[in-house]
Amino acid sequence: MGYRGISDFRSDTVTRPTEEMRKAMYEAEVGDDVMRDDPTVLRLEELAAELMGKEAALFVPSGTMGNTIALKIAVGEGYEVLVEEKSHIYNFESGNVARIVGALPRPLPSNRGEIPLEVLEENFHIGERVHVPPTRALALEDTHNYWGGAVLSLDSLEKAYRFTREKGIHLHLDGARIFNAAIAQGVEAKEIARYSDTVMFCISKGLSAPVGSLLAGPKEFIEQAISVRKYLGGGMRQVGILAAAGIVALTKMVDRLAEDHARAKKLAQGLSGIKGIEINPDEVQTNIVIFKLTSMEVPRFLEGLKKEGVLALGFGPSRVRMVLHKDIDDQDVEKALRAISRIV
Repeated sequence: MGYRGISDFRSDTVTRPTEEMRKAMYEAEVGDDVMRDDPTVLRLEELAAELMGKEAALFVPSGTMGNTIALKIAVGEGYEVLVEEKSHIYNFESGNVARIVGALPRPLPSNRGEIPLEVLEENFHIGERVHVPPTRALALEDTHNYWGGAVLSLDSLEKAYRFTREKGIHLHLDGARIFNAAIAQGVEAKEIARYSDTVMFCISKGLSAPVGSLLAGPKEFIEQAISVRKYLGGGMRQVGILAAAGIVALTKMVDRLAEDHARAKKLAQGLSGIKGIEINPDEVQTNIVIFKLTSMEVPRFLEGLKKEGVLALGFGPSRVRMVLHKDIDDQDVEKALRAISRIV
């Protein structure tokens, strides 16, 4: 049952560290990570690189910082990065592509996160005219938050990657929930990450570590990333205390994500039978459930849920998001469905 009687579906970022994580944090061997001698951080980075099939990795405070660092190096000021129009990088990262990277994000339409090749071709610029900044990178998101945790097919990723090889540009993957995508497709995360030059993933979401993300890619790229992380304020000291929880997250918490996916499907199927709610359960692939309210406003709905001991998140003028995670069990799902039925 939810923490202290509250069923919190707002996000998988609300997960609390496991007892094994807390013990690992207490016992963590630490150093000074800015001086690159924290042994626990180095172990986490080595593990992350191995899982992504990359040469190296860097521990950063957040996924937003990881994405910003990657694009700062890969794109740079005055150039263009192609992004999906509903992507997290474009919509929910404080405008960092413009504010910090200094680049032009060009938002493109997609089929639930998958951008058609013809759309990529139409929007690729080589800078033949001084009016148009050249395209330097493509950023994709897997799983895709806005599209309800949609998984990008390996075929679409391969086509996008081949496109970037032909054009000589960088492909960055916002893989905040890449392990959810891997579990949903029955593959290892490296099979997804192989279709990218760099990949960022979070350990503080469904994997339940308290803080942090990893940016993985070529060794030379990650060496540059260390410098960018520093001037963005991401240089931490005895951060092995946090990295220890991340090691547990990557070694013990990946396979259980399948439980979240099953509960998300159960929640979606239950919601589909409630009048006043629009949802297609077939579109729920991982741990995110997004539905539309047709009979009441989102703020009133959320307030009603809160009074029932259930928390969710507004996701636009008529949409609501509910996310499954390790601190939500079958009882929480049933409690939420009962509460929603009463409110709607």
